[in-house]
Amino acid sequence: MARIAEIEARLGVVHAAGPQPASPRIGGFAQALDAAQRPSAASSSGTGRGSAAFDAIIRDAAQATGVSADLLHAVVRAESDYDPACRSHAGAMGLMQLMPGTARSLGVGDPWDPAQNVLGGARYLREQLDRFGDVGLALAAYNAGPGAVGRYGGVPPYAETQHYVKRVQQYLQERVSAR
Repeated sequence: MARIAEIEARLGVVHAAGPQPASPRIGGFAQALDAAQRPSAASSSGTGRGSAAFDAIIRDAAQATGVSADLLHAVVRAESDYDPACRSHAGAMGLMQLMPGTARSLGVGDPWDPAQNVLGGARYLREQLDRFGDVGLALAAYNAGPGAVGRYGGVPPYAETQHYVKRVQQYLQERVSAR
């Protein structure tokens, strides 16, 4: 117990009721821990906690890009679990977790705006679908980048990407089966 107290003292841990601001010395660790303790996209039931709130936005992006609304819902669920304020440790932002450079290249002025974010993500997914001609490969490219899919001639041998593709396909199947 003394060792724990020593570590807590070095990290600036404060014991109080309610959430506390993260110490600058531990950076995003507290945020990551908090996110890990919340129900994740993988563990949430149904179609995601906030899916209905974004139905119109997703439907509009689907119509504009020709990407299935069900597929967009599945990607949003896997990427952010419908949290428009979601930010990854790598800097990806919003519902579809757009990286800053990708957002700029897609003409997304405000990646935190759900409509812009989903439309940008749908455009990017459309590019990958057109390039690879296969939903699984397009999802792998969305996650790991088209260069990685091209280099490996398929889904890259990255555990994260392989899991991502399966998870999105599972969410897609759940949406289709729920009708």
